[in-house]
Amino acid sequence: MYSTPAGKTYPLAGEKKEHVYTYFDADTEYDVVVIGGGPGGYPAAIKAAQQGLKVACIEKRGSLGGTCLNVGCIPSKAMLNNSHIYHDVKHGLKSRGIEVGDVKLNLAGMHKARVKAVTGLTRGVEFLFKKYGVDYVKGTGKFLTANDIEVAGLDGSQSTLKAKNVIIATGSEATPIPGIEFDEKKIVSSTGALELPEVPKKMVVIGAGVIGLELGSVWSRLGAEVTVVEYLNAIGAGMDAELAKTFHKLLSKQGLKFKMGTKVNGAKIEGDVVKVDVEAAKGGNAETLDADVVLVSIGRRPYTQGLGLENIGVELDNRGRVVIDNEYKTNVPNVRCIGDATFGPMLAHKAEDEGFAVSEMIATGHGHVNYDVIPSVIYTHPEVAWVGKNEQELKEAGVKYKVGSYPFVANSRARTNDDTDGMVKVLVDAETDRMLGVHIIGPNAGEMIAEAGLALEYGASGEDVGRTCHAHPTLSEAFKEACMLASFGTAINF
Repeated sequence: MYSTPAGKTYPLAGEKKEHVYTYFDADTEYDVVVIGGGPGGYPAAIKAAQQGLKVACIEKRGSLGGTCLNVGCIPSKAMLNNSHIYHDVKHGLKSRGIEVGDVKLNLAGMHKARVKAVTGLTRGVEFLFKKYGVDYVKGTGKFLTANDIEVAGLDGSQSTLKAKNVIIATGSEATPIPGIEFDEKKIVSSTGALELPEVPKKMVVIGAGVIGLELGSVWSRLGAEVTVVEYLNAIGAGMDAELAKTFHKLLSKQGLKFKMGTKVNGAKIEGDVVKVDVEAAKGGNAETLDADVVLVSIGRRPYTQGLGLENIGVELDNRGRVVIDNEYKTNVPNVRCIGDATFGPMLAHKAEDEGFAVSEMIATGHGHVNYDVIPSVIYTHPEVAWVGKNEQELKEAGVKYKVGSYPFVANSRARTNDDTDGMVKVLVDAETDRMLGVHIIGPNAGEMIAEAGLALEYGASGEDVGRTCHAHPTLSEAFKEACMLASFGTAINF
């Protein structure tokens, strides 16, 4: 069935009863219009609709889910998982008593699996829009006034949506290096790096942050010689210094090469080779690296081009971020902004929580995100995950703390899985034992960090977790033992 602006509904042939399609015209006024259907925008739209508001979501990509679902988080995890399986089958099964014949890479098949995962999830989001009555508008949105959004439809149509409230959730894009242009074939962003048609013999990755290390790992496992160039002297973009050193050693052991404290002066394509000019960040001898493919992964920047923000006077800061208050309001009161287009870490789950909060604020006046408990994960092998404060931050703040570090080599499940690299590190207040931060490098770190986040959210002490029964044998016991070490100074199995 479908619903007209007047509220009448009519059946659509073959459509199940629970699906409702809402058709709109230029005279329809929405309670909320969301610009951007990514991991912040689509949850905001759904949450608003669940609270009884009339909602439309404008998305220009032609599929929902944003960068994360289409060309970021989701496809990269498919490639990370499948490349790890390939590498493990090729190199890691003999020690487990499993012998296989000649193992071959079918890269086209691996890409097909990636696309299958993405397609299934994007269609799932579209189904949710239908389920909750969100109008999905395919096109590019632009402010005419603070309440009127012009939409250039992907089908060539033009329309205008009227909105009481507007949520900007347009996300971010890869930050380029001045003078180095993406062609997404030889010089690529993360988007191009996910779609390479063949394994490069040599790859240079510029930037040792999350994206660079994840995609560098993918292509290294599949056979590329990967060199990572990083301006700073540590990898991992803000992770705990001790874990960063361990992580560096483990990735080097896997075959990735690193040039730390090194800046890139330029890159140009000469025939089939990309020439990358580098030198020491503090000055020194210059050298040129040859690569078949160069991945530029120095970060991301807010994407607000073409929104017509200048038409309504929305304020941006000097980094192009939309300026907001603690209710996500811009200087134009009925226009709010969430996710990568504004302040805070550029993480899909942070944007998702902001989507919930902003819609609750519009509907009820109340909403909340705890920015002290936003986890970060790097999905390499081993994984790295952290939440809360690290040692450097606590020292700078003058907070006295205790540390409990428990190695996976002492964990029975890690031993049985023959996957013992890494550790769990817990930081607690020296006086109150309240948990301040948790840092994990090791198998399943990205899943284990959820328990740590819950503990921080509820203000748990190290002793609280240390005295909570954990199933045996599990990797999560390493978290329990690290908490015991932080609180009591001793653990049972270490």
